[in-house]
Amino acid sequence: MTIAALALIGTSVPGQAVAATDTSLPRAATVHAGDLTFAPKASKQTRSIVAAKPSVAASASTVCGAGYTKIITAKRLPSDSTRYATVYVYTNGTTTGDLIYDVPTCGVLWNDTGSAQYMGIRLKDNYTATADDEDFGTFSTYAGPVRQKKGYCGEVYSYMKKGGRVVIDNLSSVGSCN
Repeated sequence: MTIAALALIGTSVPGQAVAATDTSLPRAATVHAGDLTFAPKASKQTRSIVAAKPSVAASASTVCGAGYTKIITAKRLPSDSTRYATVYVYTNGTTTGDLIYDVPTCGVLWNDTGSAQYMGIRLKDNYTATADDEDFGTFSTYAGPVRQKKGYCGEVYSYMKKGGRVVIDNLSSVGSCN
C-alpha cells in the first residue's frame, strides 16, 4: 500500500526517523513516522497532509514529547496552494477527566518557509477557567510546543508574519465535537 492509502484508512504511516532541529528544548525520544496514528475522527485532509510529509509530522510529534503520536489535526496555512506553515495537534491517547474529550493535547506550528519568521501558536481548551498556552517569537523551524490537559474540544490559533506582512491569522477547532 502507498503511504497515502495507509493514511486514509487510519493505520500508521511508514517513514524515516527524524529529530527536531531546535536544541533549546529538552529532547524526547525521536518519533518515527511509523509510530504515528490518527485520532478516530481525524479528517481526510489531516491524513493527506501527514501522508505527504510523514517525516515532518514525526518531527513535530517529537517536539511534543513522549507519547504524543496520535494526530488529531494537521492543517496547511494559509491554504493548500499557498503554504507558509503547517499546524499539527497531537494527543498521547490518555484521558485527564471524566468526559470522553478530556484528553491532553499538544500543538506545534511548523515553519515551511525555510527561513526565520515571526510566528506563534496558541492552544486553548473548552473550559473557560483554563489559561491558554502560547508560544510567539521569531523561529526558523517551529513555534511551540503548547499544551492543554483537556484540549480535544478546544481551539488552536496560528499566526505568522513574513516580510512585515501578516500571512497567517487562523483559528481552527481541535477535534470533532458537538
